[in-house]
Amino acid sequence: MNFAPSPLPATEPPHDCPLCPRLVAFREKLRGEYPEWWNAPVPAFGDPNAWLCIVGLAPGKHGANRTGRPFTGDQSGPLFFDTLAKFGFTRGTYDARPDDGLALDGAIICNSVKCLPPQNKPTPAEVHTCRAFLQRQVDALPNARVFIALGQIAHQSAVKVLGGRLPKCRFGHLAEHRMPDGRVLIDSYHCSRYNQNTGRLTPEMFEAVFARAVELRP
Repeated sequence: MNFAPSPLPATEPPHDCPLCPRLVAFREKLRGEYPEWWNAPVPAFGDPNAWLCIVGLAPGKHGANRTGRPFTGDQSGPLFFDTLAKFGFTRGTYDARPDDGLALDGAIICNSVKCLPPQNKPTPAEVHTCRAFLQRQVDALPNARVFIALGQIAHQSAVKVLGGRLPKCRFGHLAEHRMPDGRVLIDSYHCSRYNQNTGRLTPEMFEAVFARAVELRP
């Protein structure tokens, strides 16, 4: 499998990042079971000149942890990339592979946690440790003025990275938060398989978040 390079290479953790012992142990276990997978911190994906930054949670086991590209290869991908395509952020066609030729214009995806956590649940300490990499990436995006947080953990990390205060920024789908320097954060329920299957997040609800982001484009 040909893996996609990061658009922000200087901001990424090392391939064998040692900072979170539990995530390192899980990574090494999966490298033994699936040596052809990416099995490493998943890099950002998209346009380094983006005005929109989408903050995800963490890699999925059979998605980004396998393919090395956010939202690629699992059941969150079709809704995610179909929505981006509808609003003009994509070039090429999503085909669930990191070498499918898909590219993003005006948008970039950065995860709050770079490595796959067991049961898709990072600990608070892991989220805190990985926030330094999200901070580096946001700092490397001078044109990003609108942010979308997918889920509450991403919301909390995004608020802190953007200089906001969590007590004043409560998570809620389509909730909107203006940061001290004028950047805007919009919340969305995560486009996970679970949220889609239970109806917590519908395609129309997800599209509404991106429609609002486009309205706020600088």
